[in-house]
Amino acid sequence: MIDSLLARLAEIAETEFADVVITSEINMGKLRLYINDESFLEVWFSKRLEGRYAYHWERRHVDDTIYRWDNAKHEVWKNVKTFPYHFHDGKDEKVSESSLPEAPVTH
Repeated sequence: MIDSLLARLAEIAETEFADVVITSEINMGKLRLYINDESFLEVWFSKRLEGRYAYHWERRHVDDTIYRWDNAKHEVWKNVKTFPYHFHDGKDEKVSESSLPEAPVTH
């Protein structure tokens, strides 16, 4: 089910955002979208732990930034109001509350 969802997301991205998305690949349960500024986006939904997810925009090689929404229960972020849901804002160590819904839509 998750692989078919990732394939559908890839199709939508490549069609609706063809001016930005160069190509996509699904590998090891992650959808990676290659962006025309040489960055990439990754979408991951856990196959083992229901409700676990990560959305990651990798830009370190472009301008040394990353942006990631995830719900990994890292103890270091336990004081974030929306824990375990959190947002990495430019750097792995710069974390704030997540504005995304608690559960990703996977259907």
